[in-house]
Amino acid sequence: MSRFGRTRQIYFFEEHIPTDHHAPYLEYHPYEGTGIVSLRPRIPHHWDEARREAGLAGLLDMMLRLNGIVRPILWFYSPVMFGFARHVEAAAVVYDCMDELANFRFAPPNLKALEADLMERADLVLTGGASLFEARRHRHDNIHAFPSGVDIGHFGAVREGLAPAADIAQLPGKRLGYYGVIDERIDLGLIDRLAEAKPDWSVIMVGPLAKIDPRDLPNRPNLHFLGQRAYADLPHYLAGWDVALMPFAINDATRFISPTKTPEYLAAGLPVVSTPITDVVETYGDIDAVRIAASPEDFIAACEAALALDPAAYLPAVDVRIASMGWDESFRRISTLLDAAVANGQQWLTAPRIRRTRRDGPYDYLIVGAGFAGSVLAERLASDGGKRVLLCDRRPHIGGNAYDHFDRAGILVHKYGPHIFHTNSEDIVAYLSRFTAWRPYEHRVLAAVGDHRVPMPINRTTLNTLYGLGLASDAETEAFLQGRAEAVDPISSARDVVVSQVGSELYRTFFEGYTRKQWGLDPSALDKAVTARVPTRFNTDDRYFLDRFQAMPLHGYTAMFEKMIDHDGIELALGVDHRELRNQRLAPHTIFTGPIDEYFDHRFGALPYRSLAFRHETLDQRRFQPVAVVNYPAPEVPYTRITEYKHLTGQVHRQTSITYEFPQDDGDPYYPIPRPENAALYKRYEALAHEHPQVTFVGRLGTYRYYNMDQVVGQALATYRRMSSVPEFRQTDAVSA
Repeated sequence: MSRFGRTRQIYFFEEHIPTDHHAPYLEYHPYEGTGIVSLRPRIPHHWDEARREAGLAGLLDMMLRLNGIVRPILWFYSPVMFGFARHVEAAAVVYDCMDELANFRFAPPNLKALEADLMERADLVLTGGASLFEARRHRHDNIHAFPSGVDIGHFGAVREGLAPAADIAQLPGKRLGYYGVIDERIDLGLIDRLAEAKPDWSVIMVGPLAKIDPRDLPNRPNLHFLGQRAYADLPHYLAGWDVALMPFAINDATRFISPTKTPEYLAAGLPVVSTPITDVVETYGDIDAVRIAASPEDFIAACEAALALDPAAYLPAVDVRIASMGWDESFRRISTLLDAAVANGQQWLTAPRIRRTRRDGPYDYLIVGAGFAGSVLAERLASDGGKRVLLCDRRPHIGGNAYDHFDRAGILVHKYGPHIFHTNSEDIVAYLSRFTAWRPYEHRVLAAVGDHRVPMPINRTTLNTLYGLGLASDAETEAFLQGRAEAVDPISSARDVVVSQVGSELYRTFFEGYTRKQWGLDPSALDKAVTARVPTRFNTDDRYFLDRFQAMPLHGYTAMFEKMIDHDGIELALGVDHRELRNQRLAPHTIFTGPIDEYFDHRFGALPYRSLAFRHETLDQRRFQPVAVVNYPAPEVPYTRITEYKHLTGQVHRQTSITYEFPQDDGDPYYPIPRPENAALYKRYEALAHEHPQVTFVGRLGTYRYYNMDQVVGQALATYRRMSSVPEFRQTDAVSA
């Protein structure tokens, strides 16, 4: 907070103090050299809770009014303060959640309800460690873990020969110490056992008592409770210790703590002995300087081992670990997040402007379909080829199936289901990056199986969760799946692929029902390519895609398309059927990205497609599900998946929008149905297309193949390269309208 105080005016509203005065009032305590002012509210001691909350709200309003503060940033360390500040219109609300305060002794009974309200209101949530983040990550759409930071210079002074504090300098034997609040989180029994077992050691406890009667403290000649000391003096105590202690009890109050003292002890160069606090184990448990012990006997043995350590051996690893944990780096990251939260409250995005055409041909090309294939080719032909292009689409928007827009709640959603960009092609990334910045995003999918939500594709976590296993390695997982796999020869269908890899039970659990819903056919009647796209993994990698580049357009797909086709050589006709334009003979060459059978009026019959219906909903809650997409493979569930878009976009909003996806036979064509007879029918249309050199067929529908978005872009770029290599391309060969 002191770093924020160098550039911002900060008012730190402390807990109220009861007073004998008849009316509430505020004490102002500025901190010299900073923009920080501590506000200490005084409330009549005889007021009940309702009057006290009203009085605090009045003092807060008075302070804002007298200081001319409009729409401040509200930063809460405790939900208790939110009770009297919730009415304030804020530029952003930050909840800095450092502990599970509701688990502490004497916590207010309404604390959980207040925290739920604060989480709902907050624009940014920070957590004090990994375990607290994991416990809350699904309750907010802008939550970030910040494990304890450290003032490396302040505590690192111990390594330079700092003098020990005078009140411990003469204590005999090895000195083992702890500093911090001494409350129900400290295992006093453990401290007592340590002092009893090692009477020649001095055990030093520095810090104030909270919710503990001094008479309940253990009493040993070599056990010293020194009380609270100033932050500036703490390095002097560390300078007098041989081992730093973290003797925490394992209880509800310590379940989610991430002790700030861990990196402080290490910055001072001391070895650390801790009880098995989750964040300590996960963050520091692999460092030789940190010893973890659960029982008193093991704790004492760990202290003996720590005393025997050579600092020269463990300090290099310590310095590597804490190098990125300085407060300057934490301040930089939090400041960036805070600025974004404030900006988000003003306006997340502006909708792109779309230029309509006057259709004042002639044109060199008529491009049918303003999705990826058509837009990429329009951009290349206009900006690189110098051609005039009329780009049309029967829909009233650009972007094809990747079109996204703001719904009535102001949430960016994908109208035609989720589109996640991923590729291994640096060329495709470089091309699209001309038109968009990117938001890093790795797609994760869960499958709903009974009461479980498990990773999809199947991985080690999936199997351990479903079967209650303890598979711990890739080799164990591979052996388990090989034991379930069933020999299939030949492998000719989608069913065969899955059964040969994972067996019939997992096939029925994850694939059979989902595939029947998706395709309207049994997997045994579908080409093996349908399920070959979904791998099985032996590790715990839960990413749906493994491509080197995975990201989402920073401002959405529609904004990217708008920039792509923003060229004087491109005119746009939306909500127009291509037949109308073809009959006007506006251009000598047509690029067709629609269904190839439609272009030829279904001369040989309609190519079969599977379509989709969508049910879009906005919910009055921040989060609906833990990941962007949850699949529902059970046949009795009518939809195949639910998508929650804020996971994809990173948008922060107090509501959330979701989409249920229902496969069906009728409607817009989405997925070519992979069956041999359909491939044969397409070959007839392909042969017919070769008889029409004035038309180029591109894209999923134009070539009757399922392509990922990057593959469509790659196909369009390759098509342009072929077209531009033809001598006739370099001539302007247009006809008048």
